[in-house]
Amino acid sequence: MTNGSHNPTGNGVFGGKKLYRWHVEQRSLGFFVYHSLTLGPADPAGPVPIDSMFIYRPDKRQEVWRFLFYMVLHAGWFHLGFNLIIQLLVGLPLEMVHGSARIGCVYLAGVLAGSLGTSVFDPEVYLVGASGGVYALLAAHLANVMLNYRNMQYGILRLLAIFLFASCDVGFAIYSRYSVEPASGAPSVSYVAHLTGALAGLTIGLLVLKNFEQKLHEQLLWWVALGVYAACTIFAIVFNLLNTVTVQRLEEESEEVFKQHLFTNFGF
Repeated sequence: MTNGSHNPTGNGVFGGKKLYRWHVEQRSLGFFVYHSLTLGPADPAGPVPIDSMFIYRPDKRQEVWRFLFYMVLHAGWFHLGFNLIIQLLVGLPLEMVHGSARIGCVYLAGVLAGSLGTSVFDPEVYLVGASGGVYALLAAHLANVMLNYRNMQYGILRLLAIFLFASCDVGFAIYSRYSVEPASGAPSVSYVAHLTGALAGLTIGLLVLKNFEQKLHEQLLWWVALGVYAACTIFAIVFNLLNTVTVQRLEEESEEVFKQHLFTNFGF
């Protein structure tokens, strides 16, 4: 039996309200149908809306909404279906216990961390999809176990299952990034969003998820998580601001001046 604080019926579909997860999935499905109708028939790997105003593109990083709204675009129905299924399997149990606002915060933090991290560590790729948010939800399960291990059953088994899935998926993403030749004209894809999204999910999860029996060491963990997330986010934002200013300055210079910069840097 559960008491009122653990009862999931106070949130989501049981209380007559839609879960946050469903709002995101509705929009992702809507955008995918639109691009399938305008760009061509859908297949497992396309169409990829490269010219969409929402896709994250490194050459348009000054359009700051792209750092978040790339999450509603997907590269094919397999990519879309995979993300939706994992979001339901992983996000729904968390949302029913911790509420839509907390899990929505974790998810969006993962999406933002995915694009910010990619812009720093893999700056030449485009981003579509919700991998950052999905991995934030996966890592939030780890945060949930760390906070509430005494109140849950099979916590270790849950972590092992999540770790096995995440390891296989990240391994495949790294293999696809460096070992598989992309189709002609197709942009590269990145695995960095998986890793930085997971880091955001763990830290934000420790900050916002319910802790039913808080201990003293968990208060210290809260401050550590806040410091790590704030430091990483501030660094990534400053990095992008500096690079955006540099790119804009070079674009304003003439082609000859740009060539002089290039020749000087290479010692010609």
